[in-house]
Amino acid sequence: MSARFTPEMKKTHTILVPDMLPIHFQLLISILKPYGYHCELLRTASRAVVDEGLKNVHNDTCYPALLVIGQFMEALKSGRYDPDKTALLITQTGGGCRASNYIHLLRKALKDTFPQVPVISLNFSGLEKDPKSGWQMTPAIFLKFLYAVLYGDLLMSVSNQCRPYEIRKGNTEKVLQKWEKRLEKMFHSREFLHTKRNYKRILDDFAAIPRTKRNKIRVGIVGEIYVKYSPLANNHLEDFLLSEGCEPVIPSLLEFVMYCASSTGIEGKLYHFISKQVLYNSIGYKAIYAMQKQQIKAVRKHGVFDPPHDFEHLRRCADKYSSQGVNMGEGWLITAEMAALAETGTENIICTQPFGCLPNHIVAKGMMRVIKNAYPNANITAIDYDPGATRVNQENRVKLMLANARKPEV
Repeated sequence: MSARFTPEMKKTHTILVPDMLPIHFQLLISILKPYGYHCELLRTASRAVVDEGLKNVHNDTCYPALLVIGQFMEALKSGRYDPDKTALLITQTGGGCRASNYIHLLRKALKDTFPQVPVISLNFSGLEKDPKSGWQMTPAIFLKFLYAVLYGDLLMSVSNQCRPYEIRKGNTEKVLQKWEKRLEKMFHSREFLHTKRNYKRILDDFAAIPRTKRNKIRVGIVGEIYVKYSPLANNHLEDFLLSEGCEPVIPSLLEFVMYCASSTGIEGKLYHFISKQVLYNSIGYKAIYAMQKQQIKAVRKHGVFDPPHDFEHLRRCADKYSSQGVNMGEGWLITAEMAALAETGTENIICTQPFGCLPNHIVAKGMMRVIKNAYPNANITAIDYDPGATRVNQENRVKLMLANARKPEV
């Protein structure tokens, strides 16, 4: 039996969180602080993380699981934390992919060396219910998390549209840090709810950054969610693209949230059943989609930056090539994102492929040819990420793709 996170541990324990999206996750951590949770985002990116992952996870397990567990184990062994006063927080999305298995693999890794370290499951699908646990996902926290995803997506999007063109290097980062700190304070009050006003202020501040003409090669990044977003997993792919004179274009995290929320309803229609989960997820999806529409409207009205992809449009893009019933892993969403990027002028696309993620390989590599047939100018390449792949080889594959890249028509 693994250790439980008790209510008393809120006062004594530091909760470690694996890094995936630096902007988003820092906001999420700041939201938890007023509720008594002391969280810390792990940013370790050394080879020691991979080595610990290889020691504690079978090498046939997917690369994201290896990195997340390796990052936790490296932190516990580093001496930076007291194992008797440390807990680990990990997400579980449910379903048949690795996102359901991480937590069991992690507990197995802890069993002999750190049996006293509790593992907390962050999930929205009713997994690991424990009414006496010191960790509780309340409606208030859930609502703030949802808004944090919205704000995080906007900051990620507009900063990526500014950073390649800033005249003074570092201006974008200054504005980004300013808004990260401001949003942390907003979540301690009800100010975060005033999205219309806050979106306008964010857009105005980033638009005021002196920039050159937007004419660089745009490169979309799609694929498995962890490797797509995590600098640790993709060897700082965004930074490399910037150094090569490109503009990274990264789909929003909210797209994945809506993909998960809509999948239950799609299965209900396909298999002709209705359940509480189908009804709740359908209601939740409609509410979240309305929030996304509001953000898209605000960005379009402002007129300076490209808005995120409308999720209903993504669903229509997917329907041209694949059934929405293909929802294992990132499923049809990868296909939809590739099609939407190519359709909106980001014809150069990198598909991040983690070792051991079978659904990703099927729905990504399997759909590349039909996307290229539909969009002849699409320049798509798959980059594999695993413990044995060297950064040099990955960057050389990116350079080969960029050799055939086309600049957008401005």
